[in-house]
Amino acid sequence: MSKYRFTVPEKKKIRVIIDTDCKNEADDQYVIAHFLMTQKFIVEGIVAAHFELNHFLYGKGNTMKASFDEIKKVVSLMGLHEDYKDKIFPGSPFPLQGKPIEQFSFHAAHSKPKELFGEISPAPSEGSKFIIQEALRDDDRPLYIVCIGTLTNLASAILENPEICNRATAIWSGGGPYPAGGFEFNLMQDIAAANVVFSSAMPLWQIPENVYKNHEVSLAELQVRVAPYGQIGEYLFAQMVDFNDKMADIIAWPHGESWGLGDQGTVTVLLEENRRGNYDWTPAPIISPEMFYVQNPASRPIKVYNRLDARFTMEDFYAKIKINYGE
Repeated sequence: MSKYRFTVPEKKKIRVIIDTDCKNEADDQYVIAHFLMTQKFIVEGIVAAHFELNHFLYGKGNTMKASFDEIKKVVSLMGLHEDYKDKIFPGSPFPLQGKPIEQFSFHAAHSKPKELFGEISPAPSEGSKFIIQEALRDDDRPLYIVCIGTLTNLASAILENPEICNRATAIWSGGGPYPAGGFEFNLMQDIAAANVVFSSAMPLWQIPENVYKNHEVSLAELQVRVAPYGQIGEYLFAQMVDFNDKMADIIAWPHGESWGLGDQGTVTVLLEENRRGNYDWTPAPIISPEMFYVQNPASRPIKVYNRLDARFTMEDFYAKIKINYGE
Protein backbone atom coordinates (compact mmCIF):
# COMPACT_ATOMS: atom_id res chain seq x y z
CA MET A 1 0.00 0.00 0.00
CA SER A 2 1.37 3.40 -0.99
CA LYS A 3 2.36 5.78 1.79
CA TYR A 4 1.94 8.81 -0.46
CA ARG A 5 -1.02 11.09 0.04
CA PHE A 6 -1.10 11.92 -3.66
CA THR A 7 -1.30 9.93 -6.86
CA VAL A 8 0.13 10.35 -10.35
CA PRO A 9 -2.45 10.15 -13.15
CA GLU A 10 -1.98 7.01 -15.22
CA LYS A 11 -1.58 9.02 -18.42
CA LYS A 12 1.39 10.85 -16.90
CA LYS A 13 3.31 7.73 -15.89
CA ILE A 14 6.30 6.62 -17.95
CA ARG A 15 8.11 3.31 -18.41
CA VAL A 16 11.77 3.07 -17.42
CA ILE A 17 14.59 0.58 -17.84
CA ILE A 18 17.62 1.26 -15.63
CA ASP A 19 21.04 0.12 -16.88
CA THR A 20 23.62 0.47 -14.12
CA ASP A 21 27.21 -0.40 -13.13
CA CYS A 22 25.86 -0.51 -9.60
CA LYS A 23 28.92 -1.81 -7.73
CA ASN A 24 31.51 0.40 -9.42
CA GLU A 25 31.33 3.09 -6.73
CA ALA A 26 28.61 3.94 -4.21
CA ASP A 27 26.16 6.29 -5.90
CA ASP A 28 24.14 4.21 -8.38
CA GLN A 29 22.41 2.57 -5.42
CA TYR A 30 20.80 5.92 -4.61
CA VAL A 31 19.53 6.25 -8.17
CA ILE A 32 17.93 2.82 -8.14
CA ALA A 33 16.21 3.60 -4.85
CA HIS A 34 14.99 6.95 -6.16
CA PHE A 35 13.48 5.46 -9.30
CA LEU A 36 11.78 2.67 -7.36
CA MET A 37 10.26 5.12 -4.85
CA THR A 38 8.80 7.40 -7.53
CA GLN A 39 5.18 6.85 -8.52
CA LYS A 40 5.58 8.43 -11.94
CA PHE A 41 8.08 5.76 -12.97
CA ILE A 42 7.05 2.26 -13.96
CA VAL A 43 10.40 0.49 -13.67
CA GLU A 44 10.05 -2.40 -16.10
CA GLY A 45 13.45 -3.87 -15.32
CA ILE A 46 17.03 -3.24 -14.22
CA VAL A 47 20.05 -4.34 -16.28
CA ALA A 48 23.49 -4.87 -14.78
CA ALA A 49 26.42 -3.21 -16.58
CA HIS A 50 30.12 -4.01 -16.46
CA PHE A 51 32.90 -1.63 -15.42
CA GLU A 52 35.77 -3.65 -16.80
CA LEU A 53 38.29 -0.81 -16.93
CA ASN A 54 37.99 -0.56 -13.16
CA HIS A 55 38.08 -4.28 -12.41
CA PHE A 56 40.71 -4.15 -9.68
CA LEU A 57 38.43 -5.02 -6.74
CA TYR A 58 36.60 -7.84 -8.50
CA GLY A 59 38.90 -9.19 -11.22
CA LYS A 60 38.53 -9.19 -14.99
CA GLY A 61 35.24 -10.54 -16.21
CA ASN A 62 33.54 -10.20 -12.81
CA THR A 63 32.38 -6.58 -12.71
CA MET A 64 28.98 -7.08 -14.34
CA LYS A 65 28.22 -9.89 -11.86
CA ALA A 66 29.19 -7.54 -9.01
CA SER A 67 26.68 -5.00 -10.34
CA PHE A 68 24.03 -7.70 -10.76
CA ASP A 69 24.40 -8.88 -7.16
CA GLU A 70 24.35 -5.30 -5.85
CA ILE A 71 21.13 -4.48 -7.70
CA LYS A 72 19.48 -7.49 -6.09
CA LYS A 73 20.73 -6.41 -2.67
CA VAL A 74 19.37 -2.87 -3.00
CA VAL A 75 15.98 -4.12 -4.19
CA SER A 76 15.83 -6.64 -1.32
CA LEU A 77 16.70 -4.02 1.32
CA MET A 78 13.86 -1.90 -0.04
CA GLY A 79 11.46 -4.80 0.58
CA LEU A 80 10.81 -5.19 -3.15
CA HIS A 81 12.38 -8.59 -3.82
CA GLU A 82 9.12 -10.28 -4.81
CA ASP A 83 8.19 -7.42 -7.13
CA TYR A 84 11.53 -7.43 -8.96
CA LYS A 85 12.93 -10.95 -8.64
CA ASP A 86 12.22 -11.58 -12.35
CA LYS A 87 13.05 -8.07 -13.51
CA ILE A 88 16.82 -7.91 -12.91
CA PHE A 89 18.97 -8.97 -15.85
CA PRO A 90 22.69 -9.59 -16.39
CA GLY A 91 24.23 -7.52 -19.16
CA SER A 92 27.42 -8.10 -21.11
CA PRO A 93 30.49 -8.77 -18.94
CA PHE A 94 32.74 -7.04 -21.49
CA PRO A 95 32.73 -3.99 -23.83
CA LEU A 96 31.72 -4.29 -27.47
CA GLN A 97 34.30 -5.75 -29.78
CA GLY A 98 35.82 -3.29 -32.25
CA LYS A 99 39.44 -2.65 -33.04
CA PRO A 100 41.80 -2.85 -30.06
CA ILE A 101 42.24 0.65 -28.68
CA GLU A 102 46.01 0.64 -29.26
CA GLN A 103 45.49 0.37 -33.04
CA PHE A 104 43.83 3.78 -33.26
CA SER A 105 45.48 6.90 -34.56
CA PHE A 106 42.83 9.61 -34.66
CA HIS A 107 43.36 12.35 -37.24
CA ALA A 108 40.46 12.72 -39.65
CA ALA A 109 37.80 15.15 -38.46
CA HIS A 110 35.38 13.70 -40.99
CA SER A 111 35.78 10.07 -39.98
CA LYS A 112 32.70 8.01 -39.27
CA PRO A 113 32.35 5.62 -36.32
CA LYS A 114 32.68 2.62 -38.64
CA GLU A 115 35.95 4.00 -40.04
CA LEU A 116 37.27 4.60 -36.53
CA PHE A 117 36.14 1.42 -34.85
CA GLY A 118 35.74 -1.04 -37.71
CA GLU A 119 32.82 -3.45 -37.73
CA ILE A 120 31.48 -3.26 -34.20
CA SER A 121 30.00 -6.52 -32.98
CA PRO A 122 27.12 -6.70 -30.51
CA ALA A 123 27.52 -8.37 -27.13
CA PRO A 124 24.18 -10.13 -26.66
CA SER A 125 23.03 -10.80 -23.13
CA GLU A 126 19.84 -11.32 -21.17
CA GLY A 127 19.92 -7.58 -20.57
CA SER A 128 20.14 -6.57 -24.22
CA LYS A 129 17.41 -9.06 -25.12
CA PHE A 130 15.19 -7.58 -22.41
CA ILE A 131 15.78 -4.06 -23.74
CA ILE A 132 14.71 -5.22 -27.20
CA GLN A 133 11.69 -7.11 -25.89
CA GLU A 134 10.47 -4.18 -23.79
CA ALA A 135 11.05 -1.61 -26.55
CA LEU A 136 9.03 -3.65 -29.04
CA ARG A 137 6.19 -4.39 -26.63
CA ASP A 138 2.96 -2.61 -27.47
CA ASP A 139 2.36 0.08 -24.84
CA ASP A 140 1.16 3.64 -25.32
CA ARG A 141 3.29 4.93 -22.44
CA PRO A 142 6.72 6.25 -23.46
CA LEU A 143 9.80 4.16 -22.65
CA TYR A 144 13.07 5.66 -21.37
CA ILE A 145 16.27 3.63 -21.16
CA VAL A 146 18.32 5.22 -18.39
CA CYS A 147 22.03 4.41 -18.58
CA ILE A 148 24.15 5.36 -15.57
CA GLY A 149 27.38 3.67 -16.63
CA THR A 150 28.72 2.25 -19.85
CA LEU A 151 26.46 2.17 -22.94
CA THR A 152 27.44 -1.41 -23.82
CA ASN A 153 24.06 -3.06 -23.27
CA LEU A 154 22.02 -0.41 -25.05
CA ALA A 155 24.44 -0.30 -28.00
CA SER A 156 24.31 -4.07 -28.28
CA ALA A 157 20.51 -4.00 -28.31
CA ILE A 158 20.58 -1.39 -31.09
CA LEU A 159 23.00 -3.50 -33.14
CA GLU A 160 20.91 -6.61 -32.56
CA ASN A 161 17.64 -4.92 -33.55
CA PRO A 162 17.80 -1.32 -34.88
CA GLU A 163 13.98 -1.20 -34.92
CA ILE A 164 14.06 -0.31 -31.21
CA CYS A 165 15.46 3.14 -32.06
CA ASN A 166 12.02 4.56 -32.79
CA ARG A 167 10.46 2.88 -29.76
CA ALA A 168 12.42 4.41 -26.87
CA THR A 169 14.46 7.39 -25.68
CA ALA A 170 17.93 6.93 -24.20
CA ILE A 171 19.14 8.99 -21.23
CA TRP A 172 22.85 8.80 -20.48
CA SER A 173 24.87 10.20 -17.62
CA GLY A 174 28.28 10.39 -19.26
CA GLY A 175 30.71 12.09 -21.61
CA GLY A 176 32.96 15.08 -21.09
CA PRO A 177 31.95 18.75 -21.18
CA TYR A 178 30.98 20.34 -24.48
CA PRO A 179 32.28 21.36 -26.90
CA ALA A 180 35.60 19.51 -26.50
CA GLY A 181 34.83 16.39 -24.50
CA GLY A 182 37.78 14.52 -23.04
CA PHE A 183 38.23 11.85 -20.39
CA GLU A 184 35.09 10.70 -18.57
CA PHE A 185 34.69 7.43 -16.69
CA ASN A 186 31.40 6.11 -18.11
CA LEU A 187 32.50 6.88 -21.64
CA MET A 188 35.92 5.29 -21.10
CA GLN A 189 34.31 1.93 -20.36
CA ASP A 190 33.16 1.47 -23.97
CA ILE A 191 33.84 4.24 -26.49
CA ALA A 192 32.70 2.07 -29.39
CA ALA A 193 29.32 1.53 -27.70
CA ALA A 194 28.92 5.28 -27.21
CA ASN A 195 29.50 5.82 -30.92
CA VAL A 196 26.89 3.21 -31.78
CA VAL A 197 24.29 5.03 -29.66
CA PHE A 198 25.31 8.53 -30.79
CA SER A 199 25.20 7.55 -34.47
CA SER A 200 21.90 5.66 -34.15
CA ALA A 201 18.41 7.03 -34.71
CA MET A 202 17.38 6.60 -31.05
CA PRO A 203 16.53 9.92 -29.34
CA LEU A 204 19.28 10.70 -26.83
CA TRP A 205 19.39 12.98 -23.79
CA GLN A 206 22.96 13.39 -22.55
CA ILE A 207 23.98 14.66 -19.11
CA PRO A 208 27.72 15.37 -19.44
CA GLU A 209 30.21 15.35 -16.58
CA ASN A 210 30.23 19.09 -15.86
CA VAL A 211 26.46 18.94 -15.30
CA TYR A 212 26.10 15.69 -13.38
CA LYS A 213 28.93 16.68 -11.02
CA ASN A 214 26.69 19.40 -9.59
CA HIS A 215 24.65 16.87 -7.58
CA GLU A 216 27.04 17.12 -4.65
CA VAL A 217 26.19 16.10 -1.09
CA SER A 218 28.07 15.80 2.20
CA LEU A 219 28.43 12.61 4.22
CA ALA A 220 27.04 14.49 7.24
CA GLU A 221 23.95 15.35 5.18
CA LEU A 222 23.49 11.68 4.27
CA GLN A 223 23.96 10.59 7.89
CA VAL A 224 21.10 12.86 8.96
CA ARG A 225 18.76 12.56 5.98
CA VAL A 226 19.27 9.02 4.68
CA ALA A 227 20.80 6.70 7.30
CA PRO A 228 17.87 6.77 9.79
CA TYR A 229 15.32 5.44 7.31
CA GLY A 230 15.05 1.68 7.20
CA GLN A 231 17.52 -0.98 6.20
CA ILE A 232 17.93 0.66 2.82
CA GLY A 233 18.74 4.07 4.30
CA GLU A 234 21.36 2.63 6.64
CA TYR A 235 22.89 0.62 3.81
CA LEU A 236 23.00 3.51 1.35
CA PHE A 237 24.90 5.58 3.89
CA ALA A 238 27.13 2.81 5.26
CA GLN A 239 28.27 1.50 1.87
CA MET A 240 29.26 4.99 0.81
CA VAL A 241 31.28 5.47 4.00
CA ASP A 242 32.91 2.07 3.41
CA PHE A 243 33.88 3.02 -0.12
CA ASN A 244 35.16 6.37 1.08
CA ASP A 245 37.38 4.56 3.61
CA LYS A 246 38.68 2.14 0.96
CA MET A 247 39.84 5.13 -1.08
CA ALA A 248 41.65 6.74 1.87
CA ASP A 249 45.12 6.62 0.27
CA ILE A 250 43.98 8.31 -2.95
CA ILE A 251 44.32 12.05 -2.39
CA ALA A 252 42.54 13.38 -5.48
CA TRP A 253 39.18 11.61 -5.04
CA PRO A 254 36.90 11.30 -3.15
CA HIS A 255 37.35 14.43 -1.09
CA GLY A 256 36.80 13.02 2.39
CA GLU A 257 33.47 14.55 3.41
CA SER A 258 31.58 15.03 0.15
CA TRP A 259 30.33 12.98 -2.73
CA GLY A 260 28.84 13.65 -6.13
CA LEU A 261 25.54 11.83 -6.62
CA GLY A 262 25.78 12.74 -10.28
CA ASP A 263 23.66 9.97 -11.72
CA GLN A 264 20.68 11.40 -9.85
CA GLY A 265 20.48 13.78 -12.80
CA THR A 266 18.72 11.03 -14.74
CA VAL A 267 15.87 11.31 -12.24
CA THR A 268 15.90 15.09 -12.54
CA VAL A 269 15.36 15.19 -16.30
CA LEU A 270 12.29 12.95 -16.02
CA LEU A 271 10.75 14.72 -13.01
CA GLU A 272 11.37 18.42 -13.50
CA GLU A 273 9.52 20.69 -15.89
CA ASN A 274 10.80 20.70 -19.46
CA ARG A 275 12.87 23.87 -19.07
CA ARG A 276 14.29 24.81 -22.44
CA GLY A 277 17.11 26.82 -20.92
CA ASN A 278 18.48 23.68 -19.26
CA TYR A 279 19.63 22.00 -22.45
CA ASP A 280 20.84 22.57 -25.99
CA TRP A 281 20.04 20.68 -29.16
CA THR A 282 23.42 19.64 -30.55
CA PRO A 283 24.34 17.59 -33.63
CA ALA A 284 25.44 14.22 -32.27
CA PRO A 285 29.24 14.18 -32.39
CA ILE A 286 31.53 11.31 -33.20
CA ILE A 287 33.70 10.42 -30.21
CA SER A 288 37.39 9.83 -30.79
CA PRO A 289 39.39 7.12 -29.04
CA GLU A 290 40.80 9.91 -26.87
CA MET A 291 37.20 10.74 -25.89
CA PHE A 292 37.09 14.10 -27.68
CA TYR A 293 33.98 15.19 -29.57
CA VAL A 294 34.34 15.48 -33.33
CA GLN A 295 31.73 17.76 -34.82
CA ASN A 296 29.41 16.08 -37.27
CA PRO A 297 26.99 18.79 -38.49
CA ALA A 298 25.06 16.41 -40.72
CA SER A 299 24.05 14.13 -37.82
CA ARG A 300 20.74 14.12 -35.98
CA PRO A 301 20.38 16.46 -32.97
CA ILE A 302 20.63 15.17 -29.40
CA LYS A 303 19.54 16.92 -26.21
CA VAL A 304 22.61 17.92 -24.17
CA TYR A 305 21.92 19.29 -20.68
CA ASN A 306 23.87 22.34 -19.48
CA ARG A 307 22.36 22.58 -15.97
CA LEU A 308 19.95 20.78 -13.65
CA ASP A 309 18.20 21.56 -10.39
CA ALA A 310 20.16 19.40 -7.94
CA ARG A 311 18.32 20.84 -4.92
CA PHE A 312 14.97 19.76 -6.33
CA THR A 313 16.26 16.25 -6.97
CA MET A 314 17.90 15.66 -3.60
CA GLU A 315 15.01 17.13 -1.60
CA ASP A 316 12.67 14.83 -3.50
CA PHE A 317 14.89 11.86 -2.64
CA TYR A 318 15.11 12.77 1.05
CA ALA A 319 11.34 13.23 1.27
CA LYS A 320 10.60 9.91 -0.42
CA ILE A 321 12.95 7.82 1.72
CA LYS A 322 11.47 9.38 4.86
CA ILE A 323 7.88 8.81 3.69
CA ASN A 324 8.54 5.19 2.68
CA TYR A 325 10.96 4.04 5.38
CA GLY A 326 10.41 6.37 8.33
CA GLU A 327 8.66 5.03 11.41
